[in-house]
Amino acid sequence: MADVKLQSVVKAYGETKILHGIDLEIRDGEFMVFVGPSGCGKSTLLRSIAGLEDITGGELRIGGRLVNDVPPAERGIAMVFQSYALYPHMNLYENMAFGLELARVPKAEIERAVRHAAKILHIEHLLDRKPKDLSGGQRQRVAIGRAIVRKPEVFLFDEPLSNLDAALRVRMRYEFAKLHEELKTTMVYVTHDQVEAMTLADRIVVLSAGRIEQVGTPLELYEHPDNLFVAGFIGSPKMNFLPATLVSAAPGEALLRLAGGQTMRALVDATRAQPGDLLTLGVRPEHLRLGGSENLLPSTVAFVESLGGTTFAYCPYPGLDEPLTCQFEGRNGHDRLRSGDQLELQLPPEALYLFDAQGRAFRRQAAPELAA
Repeated sequence: MADVKLQSVVKAYGETKILHGIDLEIRDGEFMVFVGPSGCGKSTLLRSIAGLEDITGGELRIGGRLVNDVPPAERGIAMVFQSYALYPHMNLYENMAFGLELARVPKAEIERAVRHAAKILHIEHLLDRKPKDLSGGQRQRVAIGRAIVRKPEVFLFDEPLSNLDAALRVRMRYEFAKLHEELKTTMVYVTHDQVEAMTLADRIVVLSAGRIEQVGTPLELYEHPDNLFVAGFIGSPKMNFLPATLVSAAPGEALLRLAGGQTMRALVDATRAQPGDLLTLGVRPEHLRLGGSENLLPSTVAFVESLGGTTFAYCPYPGLDEPLTCQFEGRNGHDRLRSGDQLELQLPPEALYLFDAQGRAFRRQAAPELAA
């Protein structure tokens, strides 16, 4: 096993910078996930660690060793790509053994390594089959097995589940978690799916336009996003945002006025802002409630999605391009909501987020409570 350290890492193609001074430490044995929208630089960052991309500036160390100019095969890493890249004319055993054979590893050692990897991945009974006889999930296991037999210090995964259907992705997330638990090897995993990131990661790196927006545990990013980008990216459905004007601010509380004239109280320290400043108020769909004594927002239901145990109601509000998303538990009767229903939504003061004009988060005074 090994840690991975990046110091001021830059990647540029000519005058175009893709990575802008990345500083990051991935701990020994950690499951680190890079997440962000398409084009944010997450795959470029992973490929730079692998040595498939030469970094333009900065230092990259794996296990304490400077590897800027070290070839990929000598970095102690193994990479699993989005495409399985299996040899169609070889059976599974041959696919998994091929790299070791090229390295002239003794046959007995190859046999032990392949059988051990197959046992970990529950594909011992498939070793005589060709890739065309396998499902997508089984092919992905073979690709992972090919990496395991190399006994790398660091595993790199580049969107390995994106070619699978939704149900199989859920199953494979569980398999990845169990694999990390068993191998206890440093793993770096790239995905655009923040649900994958939240369920798999020890820590998450949120990237945007080649820069790190925030690094933290899934719960830290969910409860305490540093800025608007992270707040809007982490969480499914995403956080609702409403433009607001600051009325007054005390160390533990802020009063705001929304576009519709409603006054909202938020348990946020907004004292670095001035009354009259234009801010952004955030509330997660699952924290919105029906009715209450304060922070009420009148709205009309435009559309309802009833999913049995959960109901989503979409409610327009003045000045917003998209309706507010409200998440309710279906068993509490919210599944009976209909389009056209008049609602009074409560925005609980302890569950609100607040951001300044530059998108930076104000410090919140309490962790959000789950809606009843």
